[in-house]
Amino acid sequence: MKLLKKETFHLQFNNLHRAPRPYCRRKTYLCYQLRLQGSLCDQDYFQNKKDLHAEIRFIKKIRSLDLDQSHNYEVTCYLTWSPCPDCAQELVALTRSHPHVRLTLFTSRLYFHWLWRFQEGLRLLWRSGVQIRVMSLREFTHCWVKFVNHGGCPFEPELWDGLEQRSQSIQNRLNRILGLTPVTATCATSCPHSCCSGTLFLLLSPYS
Repeated sequence: MKLLKKETFHLQFNNLHRAPRPYCRRKTYLCYQLRLQGSLCDQDYFQNKKDLHAEIRFIKKIRSLDLDQSHNYEVTCYLTWSPCPDCAQELVALTRSHPHVRLTLFTSRLYFHWLWRFQEGLRLLWRSGVQIRVMSLREFTHCWVKFVNHGGCPFEPELWDGLEQRSQSIQNRLNRILGLTPVTATCATSCPHSCCSGTLFLLLSPYS
């Protein structure tokens, strides 16, 4: 499997609010892992190309796998930016045509989060049962280990000054967009079961 360069990961996945010039950070990278009964069966990454977003490339790949409908699969994606409204609709369409696939999204940053259409895209994902959460130190470390050509070097969060504080701030913003109360948001990040009637919960991805 192809791996990301260390420099690419540090530049593209860093959750800084504003990127310094040059603004090459504006690319979208999507890393994914596909699991069957907890066992990893496929992983790869995509970046956006002209007129073809990374999410659409990912969707095409999943559809091409022709996954056995008699089995339940879990797909976990790690994105540099949250999906745009059009990609959100396509991701929802994927889950509806593949009810045997459970999709979880982790994002480093929220894309145009102040615009209503982009907020609606996130809410559509959430209402459709797609689990969506902001990447924390755990997810950044996992991506570093699994998707980066790190040459044996560990992930060094201190290079991203304020990483965890920014993650929490972005998560709080996402919670507000999704209309989650503090209590619901706390449950969403920790409870693996739908223990409260009528509430959808975020499920953390398994790690291996």
